[in-house]
Amino acid sequence: MTTILLYGDSARYPALRHEIPIDIMDPFLFVARGDEALVLTSTLESARIAAVLPHAQILNVDDVGLLELLGEGVPAEDAEVEVALRALRHWGIERATVAPDLPVAVADRLREAGIALDIDARTVQARRRVKSDAELAGIRRAQRAADAGMAAGERLIRASERRDGLLHHAGEPLTAEAVRDGIRATCAQHGAPAPPDVMVVSALSGGGHDPGSGPLPSDLPITIDIWPRDEESACWADMTRTFVAGTISDEVARLAEVVREAIEAARAAARPGVTGRELYDLAADVVERGGHPTQRTRTPGEQLTSGFYFSLGHGVGLEVHEPPYLGLAGKDELVAGDVIAVEPGIEGLEGIGGVRFEDLLLITESGSETLTDYPYDL
Repeated sequence: MTTILLYGDSARYPALRHEIPIDIMDPFLFVARGDEALVLTSTLESARIAAVLPHAQILNVDDVGLLELLGEGVPAEDAEVEVALRALRHWGIERATVAPDLPVAVADRLREAGIALDIDARTVQARRRVKSDAELAGIRRAQRAADAGMAAGERLIRASERRDGLLHHAGEPLTAEAVRDGIRATCAQHGAPAPPDVMVVSALSGGGHDPGSGPLPSDLPITIDIWPRDEESACWADMTRTFVAGTISDEVARLAEVVREAIEAARAAARPGVTGRELYDLAADVVERGGHPTQRTRTPGEQLTSGFYFSLGHGVGLEVHEPPYLGLAGKDELVAGDVIAVEPGIEGLEGIGGVRFEDLLLITESGSETLTDYPYDL
């Protein structure tokens, strides 16, 4: 029987937020031993935790001597680690599996006291690969906010005037910042705020994870990538679309065809038992047939900055980037309950920029359900 040990707060540690689905700002200890859930926390959080995890055995920090340690002058951060050790002894735990992000101070103290810790990211991550009903509902809400935010960005682009190669709105050049502000305001109105670095990029500005800045071009692709977070569940969505205000060149139209074919190839194959690498390979096959480089075609030591030079995507949930991974490192098989972002693109082309589409898929028992509800029209 594997014993899982987690320590931290549920705001910064998604594994803890999955186990106890409320925001807890102060560090606490969680242990899963078989069907048991063991929690060490303060009086401030005990009732809240019991309400969402009624079967948990909750131990109060005062019952293992926190106040006495503080009274003796022990620094608070040391006292918190010491009572965690006392709780584990109280529960009779001598060995546990932990995530790589277990705080070093906690790991050092527990090992010093003779408790064996086995670092196993996949075992810990597997506990939240299959989304709970509340998490999935939150992802759906976040995706609806993303759809609305994308529509707000598209409206600004479509309503703009073309002048001297740039877009103008209300008499001023339309900027990435203005479109970003409109997107973020709309997402927030839908209960899922988006962070300040969501991407509005073009050949004039952006690349990689640069969010983009300054004026936006006419007659060239503008790619918008947004990832709002549902306030209630703390779960994310993620989506990308590309727009052209003005004339769509034959080259850009062909890029869109290739990228759309790549996303459809991945979507058609997405189901339990398929690996992320297999989905990536299907998309890369399409892009390479279209004459563009991928991570598979790079030569040793080459740093790709154009083409399909990134992975196909990633899991989405309590983190916007989480397992399973859809790329060269995507060895894990998909399972029913995974939510994945599939985002092929061809980008970084001189004088053009690029085209990218991204959809959110829920892996089902027989295939996948597309959670994104937005057209692909340039």
